[in-house]
Amino acid sequence: MTVLDVPVISTVELTSSRASPLLVVGPSLGTSVRELWGEVAALLTDQFHVLGWELPGHGTNRSVSEHAVSMASIAQGVVTAVDRFLAVNGLAHPRFAYAGDSVGGAVGLHLLLEHRPRISGAILACTGARLGDTASWRERAHLVAGQGTEVVVEGSLQRWFGPGFTQRRPDITDTFTRRLLEVDPVGYAQVCHALAGFDVTDRLAEIAAPVLAIAGDQDRPTPVPLLREIAEGVQDGHLAVLPGVGHLAPVEAPESVADLAIVHLSA
Repeated sequence: MTVLDVPVISTVELTSSRASPLLVVGPSLGTSVRELWGEVAALLTDQFHVLGWELPGHGTNRSVSEHAVSMASIAQGVVTAVDRFLAVNGLAHPRFAYAGDSVGGAVGLHLLLEHRPRISGAILACTGARLGDTASWRERAHLVAGQGTEVVVEGSLQRWFGPGFTQRRPDITDTFTRRLLEVDPVGYAQVCHALAGFDVTDRLAEIAAPVLAIAGDQDRPTPVPLLREIAEGVQDGHLAVLPGVGHLAPVEAPESVADLAIVHLSA
């Protein structure tokens, strides 16, 4: 039987507006939450106290688990990390809004399923109830564990951004490349294995909290139909499609994502 760890998750405070409602945001595989959500957070500073979290071995989180992790166990780690942050800072937010991109969205689905009393509403961007196929994730995990994240840089940049974005914003491309190269290969591989076992397609109807699914119409890893499936599968779901956007909507279209968050999460 596979032993699953609840991983150590670190938090990153993206805005200092602690009197505002709490919004927790989650990253995509191979990214740092500050780079992915920082611009959106800055646009939301008058509406939300934005708190990000990092995947194992990513960004400021240098911890990796001794055993395997799952999307559900990462979700538990997120709740534990949020509660730890609140306790240390003397804050009380029994419920919070959530937004996640890609893997962060997959974790969001588990938060909505297993931690229902805590989540007031969610934005799930560029994600799906199932992501990719088991064999491909296991192959990528094996590749990165043996050779490091440099072997997935080119493919990641192609999957992450919509047409022309890397030419328009080479500064962002360079930053995301550096962050990917800094990711611990063990942590990256663990998340790949977690994605290999992730599938909540048959449980979407259990989700009662309001959900906005955001799709990029140029997103190849998670095309529009995957986000439509979420929006139509949950009890209270809506779909927004962003033109020209690839897999990392918060960095490609921060103004649009922020505007949607204000409308959806403030309702």
